[in-house]
Amino acid sequence: MMYLSEVLIQNAQLDTFEELLEVIRQRAAGEIHFKIDAKPSYPDTPPDWEDKLEGAFVGINSITHNAY
Repeated sequence: MMYLSEVLIQNAQLDTFEELLEVIRQRAAGEIHFKIDAKPSYPDTPPDWEDKLEGAFVGINSITHNAY
């Protein structure tokens, strides 16, 4: 299981939420579960940050974008 708090601690050099999303995408390959147990404190963290993190983990670019 991948914990968000561990990802944040192990990647303290990250400066933006977008950088965090990329790390989540890369680390998700070998994981089955993702526990969001902390809130990222980046200035660009969006209101729907949990949805975006879950989307990055499962490989969905935008879970709120309607393609129709």
